[in-house]
Amino acid sequence: MAIKVFGIEVDNQKQAMRILESVGADQAGCRWMAPKMVHRLVMLEGVRPEQANIIKQEMLGKGGEAAVARGAVNCSVSETKVLLMGTLKQYSAFMAKLRLQPYGLSALAARIGAVLAGREGRLPGDLDCRGITVRVGERTLVMGILNVTPDSFSDGGRYLDCSSAVVRAKQMVADGADIIDLGGESTRPGHTPVDAGEEAARVIPVLKELVKELPVPISIDTSKAAVARQALESGAHMLNDQWALRADPAMAGLAAEYGAPVVLMHNQEGTGYGDLTGDMIAYFQESIGFALEAGMVRDKIIIDPGIGFGKTAGQNLEVLRRLRELRCLGLPVLIGTSRKSTIGKVLGLPVEQRVEGTAATVAVGIVNGADIVRVHDVKEMARVARMTDAIVRERGAFADG
Repeated sequence: MAIKVFGIEVDNQKQAMRILESVGADQAGCRWMAPKMVHRLVMLEGVRPEQANIIKQEMLGKGGEAAVARGAVNCSVSETKVLLMGTLKQYSAFMAKLRLQPYGLSALAARIGAVLAGREGRLPGDLDCRGITVRVGERTLVMGILNVTPDSFSDGGRYLDCSSAVVRAKQMVADGADIIDLGGESTRPGHTPVDAGEEAARVIPVLKELVKELPVPISIDTSKAAVARQALESGAHMLNDQWALRADPAMAGLAAEYGAPVVLMHNQEGTGYGDLTGDMIAYFQESIGFALEAGMVRDKIIIDPGIGFGKTAGQNLEVLRRLRELRCLGLPVLIGTSRKSTIGKVLGLPVEQRVEGTAATVAVGIVNGADIVRVHDVKEMARVARMTDAIVRERGAFADG
């Protein structure tokens, strides 16, 4: 019989172990070889030449590679990027040597190790939403959007009445929503800002009814601490801050005080970036620092790359392609692509005809690591999530029988 020859792909050590076991290698051999099967690229920015030269020397010495700017060797540049290339086995030996070096490289080794650990993927875990527990990581969670605003881009004006908003929320839960995200201020381009009093007047009456009527967590979509405090006092279970604790300095302490999980969304004025995901990761690291300094626990932080905020249509698509890179932070990822203008630009369709485009972004997002999807069309996207989970997740979605 002819020998079969084919290629395989390995994303992490768990997959590597499974493949090695399928070969029939003994367990000790599997554990030794698995780190050699997983190759990682790590980018460093703002590295001084004296640091870069040591990093390159140590990585080469372990059989890996490190690309630096041409002027780093003779120190004719003030700083350089460094692209590290190697297997997990090589990184382990490299970081052991880096911890012995001067110029702050010992601390850098720890940061590289954290990035590599994040890339291995998160284990499923429970998220305590102020008394309601949701399991994150076993399957994709669906967050249903409920806007009680007159001017939101998709459903503005439809649920201004409290009773209609509650009916809509109940229907979303029946359709498969795991979380309801309640918002009282439109964030679409060109929206009219409202003050905290008006925003609270829109959301608090609805929130009080939702807390009584629904079994799922209610998230409040706001960047104002005054609104967030009233919402938490009224029973809200989590916060969704589109400015990642930056718009109101009281938000981080408030979340810590009430023990509320927080979604930190990437946002910025303008669309200029050095490296898109590199800049986003630095932004998240800073906001995570705000949260931890205020007393929040890291396990209650979720990150959202902010599709449609401070990004061009092309950049939004790039975020989806590179979403997996955010895993280095080791936190759950939420995406909100539902009916966004990028879909309209790609397909040339109005808001009400973007369900299929949304479905494509949801599926790609889940494949690339999204844990939560924030959507308008709950029934349809819950089905998309369930089908995608059956393909990409190892537990909880489907079982042969």
